Amino acid sequence: MGGIRKMTEEEKRRAMLLGLGFDNDDGKKRITNGDNFCLVGGSEETHERMTETVIKFNEKLSRRGKDLHELSGEEFTDLMREASEQ
Repeated sequence: MGGIRKMTEEEKRRAMLLGLGFDNDDGKKRITNGDNFCLVGGSEETHERMTETVIKFNEKLSRRGKDLHELSGEEFTDLMREASEQ
């Protein structure tokens, strides 16, 4: 039967952002890890943009005094939208 289930406290503490870039044609493997995020792939430009976005996202998250797992879906969307505006 299935359905949607709530995350356990342990699962919430492991919340992280995962960024995947698929436009890499130079053969380089790009991986960047940081506080609550992991970015993989992409062209140099795409990877750089993903990195800038998650850094801005984390700064905004910190200003709210919250951890990633504490965000509602709406808060997450708002923060990501703000962070990705260039």
